[in-house]
Amino acid sequence: MTSHGQTPTANAMRRALKRARDGVALDVTEAAVLLQARGEDLADLTASAARVRDAGLAAAGRPGVITYSKSVFLPLTRLCRDKCHYCTFVTVPGKLRRAGHGMYMSMDEVLDIARRGAELGCKEALITLGDKPEDRWPEARAWLDAEGYDDTLAYVRAVAIRILEETGLLPHLNPGVLSWTDFQRLKPVAPSMGMMLETTSERLWSEPGGPHYGSPDKEPAVRLRVLEDAGRSNVPFTSGLLIGIGETYEERAESLFALRRVQRAYHGVQELIIQNFRAKPDTAMRGMPDAELDDLVATVAVARHIMGPSGCLQAPPNLVDAEYVRLIEAGIDDWGGVSPLTPDHVNPERPWPHIDELAGKSRTAGFQLRERLAVYPEFVRRGEPWLDPRVLPHVRALADPATGLAREDVRPEGRPWQEPDEGFTPMGRTDLHRTIDTEGRTADRRDDFDEVYGDWDELRERAAPGMAPQRVDSDVRQALDQAADDPTRLTDEQALALLHADGPALDALCRTADDVRRDAVGDDVTYIVTRNINFTNVCYTGCRFCAFAQRRTDADAFTLSLEQVADRAQQAWEVGAVEVCMQGGIHPDLPGSAYFDIARAVKERVPGIHVHAFSPMEVVNGATRTGMSIREWLTAAKEAGLDSIPGTAAEILDDEVRWILTKGKLPTATWVEVVKTAHEVGLGSTSTMMYGHVDQPRHWLGHLRLLADIQRSALEKGVPGFSEFVTLPFIHTNAPVYLAGIARPGPTARENRAVTAMARLLLHPWVPNIQTSWVKLGTEGAAEMLRSGANDLGGTLMEETISRMAGSSYGSYRSIKDLVAIAEAAGRPARPRTTRYGEVPPERVEVAHASDGHLPDLLPVV
Repeated sequence: MTSHGQTPTANAMRRALKRARDGVALDVTEAAVLLQARGEDLADLTASAARVRDAGLAAAGRPGVITYSKSVFLPLTRLCRDKCHYCTFVTVPGKLRRAGHGMYMSMDEVLDIARRGAELGCKEALITLGDKPEDRWPEARAWLDAEGYDDTLAYVRAVAIRILEETGLLPHLNPGVLSWTDFQRLKPVAPSMGMMLETTSERLWSEPGGPHYGSPDKEPAVRLRVLEDAGRSNVPFTSGLLIGIGETYEERAESLFALRRVQRAYHGVQELIIQNFRAKPDTAMRGMPDAELDDLVATVAVARHIMGPSGCLQAPPNLVDAEYVRLIEAGIDDWGGVSPLTPDHVNPERPWPHIDELAGKSRTAGFQLRERLAVYPEFVRRGEPWLDPRVLPHVRALADPATGLAREDVRPEGRPWQEPDEGFTPMGRTDLHRTIDTEGRTADRRDDFDEVYGDWDELRERAAPGMAPQRVDSDVRQALDQAADDPTRLTDEQALALLHADGPALDALCRTADDVRRDAVGDDVTYIVTRNINFTNVCYTGCRFCAFAQRRTDADAFTLSLEQVADRAQQAWEVGAVEVCMQGGIHPDLPGSAYFDIARAVKERVPGIHVHAFSPMEVVNGATRTGMSIREWLTAAKEAGLDSIPGTAAEILDDEVRWILTKGKLPTATWVEVVKTAHEVGLGSTSTMMYGHVDQPRHWLGHLRLLADIQRSALEKGVPGFSEFVTLPFIHTNAPVYLAGIARPGPTARENRAVTAMARLLLHPWVPNIQTSWVKLGTEGAAEMLRSGANDLGGTLMEETISRMAGSSYGSYRSIKDLVAIAEAAGRPARPRTTRYGEVPPERVEVAHASDGHLPDLLPVV
């Protein structure tokens, strides 16, 4: 039932219908009016919606085609922690036992249905289940423990792999609310996933008696976050509305616009399902009337206008009493999953129509019925990064390469689910670490610039509020006095005032920070003889600040072999290095165990060198690809030779900023989890902050406060924590988010000084070492930071491609003499250090000085 508000006037309806006919963008108010169209008005509305749909089908290359997916429905578990008042799918352990069922379908039961479906020509395995049942039901937890699974999603992943390998069906996963990390776990085993938004009405979730009251996973903000995380993770995703559960027309319109905003931002919503509520016995809402057919038809038509010609709309055919033609006239282009084998377990009283009947009804309306796969044809044709390399062969085996639709003459066959074979094949511009300083890069942007990062206009609108300066009323003089007396007692208001300091106040701030530095670590400026090794720059994460990432086919793309990585480490050792710092892009072909192989290859070749490698993003990538927990993966990496991790991939630890800077990188909470876990397993790390883009001082303050909290926790536990904090000024020149006109052109000289000084004060005394970046600031800039609280210059690097590809003009190598000169420019002595700021063995110092300045003769290794 829809809660009716004020009936629209005839004039309002006429205006809204005319705007729809003319193709003018609707607003929420107009959409709410059109949702109430009936009779001739509804016929007018559906006619214009059908024209929009037809234009989209023509543009997609399939005019006059309505699609469906031939599927089997696998209710993996009917237990759930939620209590939706209309649901008959969910049950309780006692009822399952009395019916002779387990808490979950067994693997044999799953595969039996999947095999029979494959024999009947089905190509999709729709895996549906309740949300996190182990959180509510001890019986679910006991079943998972007995079968050896950490949680329900681990079982979902295992089931999907077995289905791929033994039947060839393509899993479409509906496991409910997922986190960003959950998407990383499941993307390698399924080409598509889904979750109904249902409604954005907070009222229906929060008020007693509402259909979603008492269901934590039905909070609208939570469900919208899932849709966004799916887009960030490049997962083709199905969503939609459940209409007639008590929402108003305005709330329904707002829900459709929320779905459009997500689609506009990420282009990852593969279809919207508009489903009509049908009351079921033995539910709390059994007395509510069913959603009317006219209500469904109007909602489909309005959804078509809002989502536009490229949107894909589905209405379940088994819920409309054979009124198929009316839905076609309203603008649908898909019938969803139809099974010749299994019932609709969500609506068991409504049998699927026969496919021949569906084809006939579609033909009557002037449309041809064509089979698609679980993943929509647009995403089949897009390929990477939307389809993981491990499921891509399974998809290609069933897809028509020309259309992306299903090959109806092909029966699914099981295929191995495995890592791609060519992961460590050297390819591309493997001399880029050297030629970036001489020949530069081939272009300032990728040719998919306008597609790969999301919708730039939408991003610009979203970035604007966060970039607005904040008024600061706190007294700077009082804040300076507090900083000089005891920086640990600076309030947030005082810290913000100091981050905005300029002129004489900024000079005083830097002097204070330099005094704190002198008391904490003395006058020595430290540096490390190290070599950066970027083993690949192939990456599809979609970070909007990054000019390093390339597609495998781009002219500047490269991947090193294990032998080439080890060769570079050996070279570094031979010229006095004590450390190699290794990071790379999130290459879709590299297996999750590749990081172990890299660490092992370096340690086998150079046992004495410190392996400082793998950002938190790489750690999550490795863990999710191997199916290991973050703790298990880090422990295994340590056993393979990893000694510490860089605290990169942090950017700004505030999701308001992170989701502007990056489409798909890990969220703040996951970064924190990785770093804390690394510390707990005995792996120290650095910490970083990239600033000067779409951020403001309030974001820097929150970032530094969070780092201080993490370090205090590590010290209290007696585990390795942060060895240093590294300031990373944003290099704007080739950064996509700058080229799109959103980010500012890096930090000012004032901001560099203020950030360095405040890092010293806000991290004191927990993080004693503050590093400045000569790669990003140059000689004079680095010397100025040494006078503003910094005490470390970082490394000799020997090679550096990330900042150079972004447009840094300061080269990729500094000799020891160069670094000593920077320290002398600041009036300070210099000395070498190890990764954890220990003394360097005399033998290493001697070798380093003997080779100093001659490194270019040793490069490259190809």
